[in-house]
Amino acid sequence: MGPRVKLPPEIQLAQRLAGNEQVTRDRAVRKLRKYIVARTQLAEGGFTHDELLKVWKGLFYCMWMQDKPLLQEELGRTISQLVHAFQTTEAQHLFLQTFWQTMNREWPGIDRLRLDKFYMLMRMVLHEALTVLQTQGWDERQTERLLELLTTEILHPDSEAPNGVKSHFIEIFLEELTKVGAHELTADQNLRLIGPFCTIAAQTQDSLVLHNIAQGIFETIACLSPWGPSVLGSVCRTQRPLDQQAGDDDEDGTSTVLQFDYKAVADRLFEMASRQDTPPQNRKRLYKVIRKLQALAEGLFPEPDIPEEAYRNPRGGRRVRMKKRLSGSQLQDKTDAGDPSVCGFLQCVCRSRTLGRVSELHSLWG
Repeated sequence: MGPRVKLPPEIQLAQRLAGNEQVTRDRAVRKLRKYIVARTQLAEGGFTHDELLKVWKGLFYCMWMQDKPLLQEELGRTISQLVHAFQTTEAQHLFLQTFWQTMNREWPGIDRLRLDKFYMLMRMVLHEALTVLQTQGWDERQTERLLELLTTEILHPDSEAPNGVKSHFIEIFLEELTKVGAHELTADQNLRLIGPFCTIAAQTQDSLVLHNIAQGIFETIACLSPWGPSVLGSVCRTQRPLDQQAGDDDEDGTSTVLQFDYKAVADRLFEMASRQDTPPQNRKRLYKVIRKLQALAEGLFPEPDIPEEAYRNPRGGRRVRMKKRLSGSQLQDKTDAGDPSVCGFLQCVCRSRTLGRVSELHSLWG
């Protein structure tokens, strides 16, 4: 028998990461972190694309094997924070790229009982990717690189991302961006960060992607209206699980939201939607969002999306839909005083996006 061939370190670590024993897996994760730091500190160091795909395969099955929610959360945090162990931005970029490629490849084989842990892992990796940008001072070049990566691997029609990956990414993007950068990002920076969603929403032939972007990005932005953080925090947060509300409030208890210039967002969307090559159904959907953003820019309440039947007057004819303008001070006075028409309207605006409770909207704002 000839001498035993020694496997490359990446393959050895991947095998141990996917081991049956938790002690073996935990030890492998710690060794991997040290190996990443040591290797990327060298001038000639770094990883190839194939090597990091092997590492991520091991990490994927390390998460696959982990049971118990608290341990899954701890492992997900440890895995996602490995990006900070890489000593160069090039290596970090490749690590993130191979993560999304791994998720796209493995997603069809994930059973229903394991979906939640991988949803959580995607959220955590996105959070740490945005944290990397934060540590770089939201450098414009690095921001564009990350957005290009996410567009290529997830959003672009030619990507291999399954619908589940695309939908979850769209759903969590603004949430994680808020947690990381709401305190410091300007309206111009936020417009740049949602740029890929504007482009894909205008170009995609996939009605599901169009719907998810319109709801998860632009309708959410419309909810961040000039009503003020104190109002928004109390309304929209009621629709989110408690474990997703962490980080929403400052130390003084006030809510923190992303800043947007609604006119600028509307103008960017109009630029994309009005192009000749924009499909008619995309243009129609985006124009609807544009009108809402333009109204917000002018200080108008957005008009709830209520079916025509809800406005029919039982005595005949139709009820006239009205838009109501209030100054910031007037709105605050009404909110502080517990005015049911204002508080109820604010609550139903956010609820209507997901619940579609027409009768409740009608009774509160009829």
